[in-house]
Amino acid sequence: MKNTFIIILISLLITSCGNGSVDSVETLIAEGNLEAIKLKKQEITEKQKLLTAELRQLDSFIKIKDSNSKLALVTTIKTEEREFRHYLDLQGNVMTKQNVLIYPEMAGTLIKVYVKEGQNVKKGQLLATIDDGGMSSQLEQLKTQAALAKTTFERQKRLWEQKIGSEIQYLQAETNYQAVMNSVKQAESQLAKSSIRAPFSGIIDNVIQEQGTVVSPASGQAIFRIINLSDMYIEVDVPESYINGVTVGKEVNIYFPVLGDSITSTIRQTGNFINPTNRSFRVEIAVPNTKNTIKPNLTARVQINDYSNTNAILIPQSLISENAEGEQYVYVATEVDSDNMAVAKKQIIRTGLTQGDYVEVLAGITPEVQVVMEGARNVRENQKVKIIQ
Repeated sequence: MKNTFIIILISLLITSCGNGSVDSVETLIAEGNLEAIKLKKQEITEKQKLLTAELRQLDSFIKIKDSNSKLALVTTIKTEEREFRHYLDLQGNVMTKQNVLIYPEMAGTLIKVYVKEGQNVKKGQLLATIDDGGMSSQLEQLKTQAALAKTTFERQKRLWEQKIGSEIQYLQAETNYQAVMNSVKQAESQLAKSSIRAPFSGIIDNVIQEQGTVVSPASGQAIFRIINLSDMYIEVDVPESYINGVTVGKEVNIYFPVLGDSITSTIRQTGNFINPTNRSFRVEIAVPNTKNTIKPNLTARVQINDYSNTNAILIPQSLISENAEGEQYVYVATEVDSDNMAVAKKQIIRTGLTQGDYVEVLAGITPEVQVVMEGARNVRENQKVKIIQ
């Protein structure tokens, strides 16, 4: 192809001289004018030198082009330090420690229910009343007896202090008063079981027994379910290999697939026991629930930030190859000149954690190094390459 191009060029140059030049030479020879012939020869010699110089320029250009056509074309990425945050992906369920069933503490008819399902209640609020079976009347009688016993005891005490009466009378009055007061407290305690109150502030999730139903502790039937949605958490099992990175206070991204919503929280507690079955430890993650849309047992995907590095060097995982010894390596562009010509060098590296499509390089590469991207699979050690943008 190169020789053909040169022949065509020479033909064009000869043609450009014109047929007149050939005729002139023949005419000069026919005339036999020696001086004119010498001048013509000198003229043709100068033209020959000019053509030779031009041919050399063309050869040099063709050689450069042929050399560039054999170069591998590559793209590169320049390494730089940037922040790297690794997340551990796990799945868990939303839980709450305040999700309880309320059972009756005494047998009787449920004479009054004061709340409805979905109603917010406060701790200690009266939820329902059970028929006490006359215990309130008995309590009033005991209180009357207690008042009389108290008066008798106080009178006997004053007399004894004045050395009037016997000591045994004073002690009997004191013992009787204390016995009656104990009976009052016991009756009050029993009567209090007829009033069902909220053990904590929350929401009545379910009214299980209707008003008028006969309830009993022996039946094992609950009356209400009450839930507190403000103090919930997610419990997940974390592999023991992450025990140093997963600690209290670490940031956690939480995603609820059903809700299509995400929140950010932190680890509030880590377990101190490694489960021998799955070699993991438990972690509690607080769940803010400002909108009250998050419910117990809701499935959640959590991402725990177990490692961070503000000065990490990251490269795409697809650029990394492995040799027969199991070493990881990449190709880097060295000796880059002004025409973006470079030499490809194999660089052994040591990698760390990955996140998405990128991996952190722990050793082997420093900032401001041009790592070969496109074309990395086609280059060889010490091969000349051309970097394209």
